[in-house]
Amino acid sequence: MNIQKTKIEDHIRLTEITKKSKAYWGYSDEQMKKWSNNLTITIDYIKTNPAFNLVDENQIVGYYSYLRLENNQVKLDNLFILPEYIGKGFGSFLMNDFLERIRNEKCQKIILDSEPNAEQFYQKIGFTKIGEFETSIKNRFMPIMEMNL
Repeated sequence: MNIQKTKIEDHIRLTEITKKSKAYWGYSDEQMKKWSNNLTITIDYIKTNPAFNLVDENQIVGYYSYLRLENNQVKLDNLFILPEYIGKGFGSFLMNDFLERIRNEKCQKIILDSEPNAEQFYQKIGFTKIGEFETSIKNRFMPIMEMNL
């Protein structure tokens, strides 16, 4: 298992991972179709934002990407792994790589909008919930989280 810089030709695989990972939480096919554009990783996105793949046995099984913000802050924009890898330490492996990379870039704060089902994962790593916003699904709120470095 290792981390590799994402290549533009990985966009189709990353989109597949994103959609399968999101569907893991039991969202309806109808809802997944509504989110399809938001869950699509484009070539332009990869060209514009740092992204890194988790590779296991020569297969991309997960990835993360982030946005550089002002004031030495970054936003963890995506962290997804295939459903069969969830709960087996792969997410933590990705997150540890991300945190090390961000610390080396001298960032002082990380923010993210968490999938509601992943909030505890981020809390275990040290993120704190600082707010939330309602999503397109009535009574479903997305936690806004941060970590100071």
